[in-house]
Amino acid sequence: MRRFITSILPILLICIYAQARTFVLVTGVSNYGNTDMNLSQTTKDAKAFKRVMETQTKDITLLTSSNASRANILSKLKAICNRAQSSDRIIFYFSGHGMPGAICTYDMALTYDDLVATLATSAAKEKICFIDACHAGTASQTQKVSATDKTDKNQLSKAIKGKKDQVFFVGCRGDEYSFEHPWVGAGFFTQAAIKGLRGKSDSNGDKRITVKELFKYIYNDVTQRSKQKQHPQLIAPAEMMDITIARWQ
Repeated sequence: MRRFITSILPILLICIYAQARTFVLVTGVSNYGNTDMNLSQTTKDAKAFKRVMETQTKDITLLTSSNASRANILSKLKAICNRAQSSDRIIFYFSGHGMPGAICTYDMALTYDDLVATLATSAAKEKICFIDACHAGTASQTQKVSATDKTDKNQLSKAIKGKKDQVFFVGCRGDEYSFEHPWVGAGFFTQAAIKGLRGKSDSNGDKRITVKELFKYIYNDVTQRSKQKQHPQLIAPAEMMDITIARWQ
């Protein structure tokens, strides 16, 4: 009997893992209803990020422009948080305007405090966020990848402090802008994230993309393309640096 249990244990573990789900909420605002505020590439970025997520899961929700209001984003995110089980993962993506301490949805600001607090209500084992917005933030003291980069605490790193299951990839430092590429038609940060998730960041060739691998690729790609004007940041606990975000073929 003991031998039988030992023999089927690997199969049971595979089945449990196979049942784990990834829930993705992708949001982007290009049209803010004001020509002085409108952006050219952010909705395109959101749709491009959705396409790469489709290689990982079918559980994807997309909200763009007027549909990406604060209320709609929080409503969809709360629904996902309630639905996700302890073996699941939640991925949140935003592309649009940003301000110190918040992202700018279609109609009003959504603070990092509120975003982090909402994610914290979920039993999901991993919550991973990608924020492509100006003034997105700086890395926290737990960030191990760009140790040579000068960092300061900001509202995002303070909000996430103590959250052992949340990872934030953010497009730039708190005092920087997140640039768009006029020819490629994409933001530097989102373009690098997409390329990385498609396999460019797989430094050891094992077909798995870890947090550490993806951030290293994003950081090097964006700083090079922006000529050191934009520095992506990673806010994450050390325990999550080696988790697998995506698999590619």
